[in-house]
Amino acid sequence: MRESWVMDREHPTSAPMAEFLRSARSRLTPQEAGLDDPGLLRRRRVSGLRREELARLAGVSVDYYTRLEQGRSRSASTEVLDALATALHLDDAERNHLHTLARPRPTRRRRPRPQRVHPATWDLLDALEETCRPGFVLGRRLDVLAHNRLAGRLITDFRALPAAERNQARFVFLDPHARELYRDWARVAADTAAMLRLDAGRHPNDPALNTLVGELSIRSEEFRRFWSDNKVHRRSTGTKDYHHPLVGDLTVTYQALTPGDDPDQILFVYGTEPGSPSQTSLRLLTRWDTTGDVTAQAHGTRD
Repeated sequence: MRESWVMDREHPTSAPMAEFLRSARSRLTPQEAGLDDPGLLRRRRVSGLRREELARLAGVSVDYYTRLEQGRSRSASTEVLDALATALHLDDAERNHLHTLARPRPTRRRRPRPQRVHPATWDLLDALEETCRPGFVLGRRLDVLAHNRLAGRLITDFRALPAAERNQARFVFLDPHARELYRDWARVAADTAAMLRLDAGRHPNDPALNTLVGELSIRSEEFRRFWSDNKVHRRSTGTKDYHHPLVGDLTVTYQALTPGDDPDQILFVYGTEPGSPSQTSLRLLTRWDTTGDVTAQAHGTRD
């Protein structure tokens, strides 16, 4: 494969790209990469791939790959990036993240506009409420931009919090209620850090994001550990298990959608299996009318 650089002095290969390559290489075992030489495996001292092994799998020289991983070269070509992604067994989100890190957006001096939820999305959240489906919208930095009443009762009423604290990552890592609410808190926390890492790749010059990462790093040892793993994650579909203080254990399915024309907004729609105990639990939450409980209070006003 021809080794080529994109001659782009304005956007050189960044340290985040080098860190991501090192992290991905360290997580991939020789067996997973198809290197099954018994003698080679007995002599190695590390569990992940060596640089020379990855370079060979990607079809580039060791010197070239070393320069990439040390952040000493200009951006790699699309061909090289795809070869590295294939050799590292990256999924679609990770592959896109690698390309984003290799070619960051030009720095914009003007502050980004505040994100607004379209009225049609608010209407959709209300409609989801009527069908016993929690729904919420995340924006940049995993800021919680909107949610319907049922989502507020299931998770927490973000609208009752100061605007600066309406953030999913802050809730997961800093709110003690989150550790009790999510039955597999460690998995949720790891995915949350990985989603935030993906956002950081798309918006490397966002001062609010840098402030958030700094605060979480200072206040949460678990966040520091998950952040240093350098993993990225994009939610599409899946399940999530809750242990709710009012209605007990329940499992929801979720689907992530992009509403309107803002690619930095994600609408999450929750559902349950028809006739299941989880569906009964959600229906109980829709009828729960109490005050003084952080998980039960919610209101439908729109800022």
